[in-house]
Amino acid sequence: MDPLLYLGGLAVLFLIWIKVKGLEYVIIHQRWIFVCLFLLPLSVVFDVYYHLRAWIIFKMCSAPKQHDQRVRDIQRQVREWRKDGGKKYMCTGRPGWLTVSLRVGKYKKTHKNIMINMMDILEVDTKRKVVRVEPLANMGQVTALLNSIGWTLPVLPELDDLTVGGLVMGTGIESSSHIYGLFQHICVAFELVLADGSLVRCTEKENSDLFYAVPWSCGTLGFLVAAEIRIIPAQKWVKLHYEPVRGLDAICKKFAEESANKENQFVEGLQYSRDEAVIMTGVMTDHAEPDKTNCIGYYYKPWFFRHVESFLKQNRVAVEYIPLRHYYHRHTRSIFWELQDIIPFGNNPLFRYVFGWMVPPKISLLKLTQGETIRKLYEQHHVVQDMLVPMKDIKAAIQRFHEDIHVYPLWLCPFLLPNQPGMVHPKGDEDELYVDIGAYGEPKVKHFEATSSTRQLEKFVRDVHGFQMLYADVYMERKEFWEMFDGTLYHKLREELGCKDAFPEVFDKICKSARH
Repeated sequence: MDPLLYLGGLAVLFLIWIKVKGLEYVIIHQRWIFVCLFLLPLSVVFDVYYHLRAWIIFKMCSAPKQHDQRVRDIQRQVREWRKDGGKKYMCTGRPGWLTVSLRVGKYKKTHKNIMINMMDILEVDTKRKVVRVEPLANMGQVTALLNSIGWTLPVLPELDDLTVGGLVMGTGIESSSHIYGLFQHICVAFELVLADGSLVRCTEKENSDLFYAVPWSCGTLGFLVAAEIRIIPAQKWVKLHYEPVRGLDAICKKFAEESANKENQFVEGLQYSRDEAVIMTGVMTDHAEPDKTNCIGYYYKPWFFRHVESFLKQNRVAVEYIPLRHYYHRHTRSIFWELQDIIPFGNNPLFRYVFGWMVPPKISLLKLTQGETIRKLYEQHHVVQDMLVPMKDIKAAIQRFHEDIHVYPLWLCPFLLPNQPGMVHPKGDEDELYVDIGAYGEPKVKHFEATSSTRQLEKFVRDVHGFQMLYADVYMERKEFWEMFDGTLYHKLREELGCKDAFPEVFDKICKSARH
């Protein structure tokens, strides 16, 4: 048995014990007690297991040897499903609570679960400048290895536990995306097991329709078993420039200008109110001014979003040199700013120095132990959404977020959307600059209602030819969903590859009715 599933089983047993002992009240009303006493230590065990496993397997060079056998095992399961009549849709057998998304899919209980135990880095080819990885390899694992040998991914999404498979089949973005695009745009090849059990490799030139259709398909065209991703040389530091900006017009103008400037390797905005933000721009460097270095990733350091806010409060422009890997995972310790709602005193210096080395708790464990009561409370009183809109509409989008949900900080991350086939592309014939607006927290408007408020936001995004990230709750109806996304190539491939009887349509996996 996978040790992670074993640990998850222990968590479930602990929950049963809690219910028996009549302590469920603590889980609901004093959740921080449960998180600090149980989930933080268990999260450390998860991390130690992951790091040891990744190091041992890569050093022993066993992952490439085992990979082919793992692929054959997946093919065997698919062929057995076909032999048995293919009566149910297929999906990955990975438990829903292990995903980083805050929602758990109900379809896991009714579909044929195909077990996929593929979490290794297979090869780093510095001549071709690619890394070949299995779908469950995560960003913490990839950065630890690549940075240690002087390389990095052009786009490295923030949270350690985000997997390559999730970022390919869903999407991923980072503050370098204004140059390189989304995570899918730095991928050069995908390997999939299809509905007939065959193994296929696709690139821009080889099986190109499938290559462009896979991103955003959420595992409904086949099972991803490997991906080749571009790598670039890494440098030791990120020279990060912080600039407070006030006034919505000034914020939008400054952010758009910096996003269009390709000399900036990194661009990010944290907006603390409609009229207050800090715009950050950065470049990699091997040299740092000693008196300006800041290792923000150390466990005792203030949470990054609070550190950034200090420049706004002081109205001070500043420059810091941050170690590259610390920069990449700058929001990991506080799960952006979600952890402040789970552990309200988590940024207190005393807590950071004594317990900060265990932070953050695993999102998967938070999901596993949240219970039906907390889930419903989160659904009605909490927002976790990323909306991708054209940069030209950033002002109207921020105003809409302000009026409909009023959640701050907002995360502003620019990205280049290439004119390529697939579910997501610009409305015109040319590449276009977009912005991801991320809202994570408790809405501060009295009229907030999860369904109606989110649908209103979704409609705005559709109207400006934007897109909604599919990890979050989607309240759109099927017709509205396919107005937002281009299903032309996707549906063509579904027909050609025999997917209609093998996998649900992507909408049926991500819509609200398909999730707890």
